[in-house]
Amino acid sequence: MGKAFGARVIAAASTDEKLAVAREHGADELINYGDGALKEKVKDLTAGRGADVIYDPVGGDLFDQAARCVNWKGRILVVGFTSGTIPKYPTNLALLKGCQLVGVFWGDFRRREPQLCRQNCTELFDLYRQERIKPLVSQVFPLEQYAEALNVFLNRQAVGKIVLGVRGA
Repeated sequence: MGKAFGARVIAAASTDEKLAVAREHGADELINYGDGALKEKVKDLTAGRGADVIYDPVGGDLFDQAARCVNWKGRILVVGFTSGTIPKYPTNLALLKGCQLVGVFWGDFRRREPQLCRQNCTELFDLYRQERIKPLVSQVFPLEQYAEALNVFLNRQAVGKIVLGVRGA
């Protein structure tokens, strides 16, 4: 999404395979955070400023590193906790960085703001038709193999979206 709006995108992932996919989909810079040095690497790539927007679907220890490398008046988008651990946010970082912590929960957004959700979906489909975004579906499982699909997700082996196919749909 960042690339669709002209942003410089720094992708961070736990494996070189995931980083290669990020590069194929337009990431400008790549960071393997497996060594625990996410903050330092982001600061190096941004001349010490930090990231303006951080999209975090992982949570856990990685969230703490991400929160420490956000730029002044930046935003941290909390999207999920695939690590299995819900992090604790040190509120002094919001004060020191003047940043925002934003929860992004599509399910509740859809329920509470249906018109805005429809508008967003229309805009997303327009971006897709214009080929400005290209969602990555890495694996499609038949519905009967839902457990295998879930294990790919739970074991953090997913590179892109995992889809359950429903016959006749």
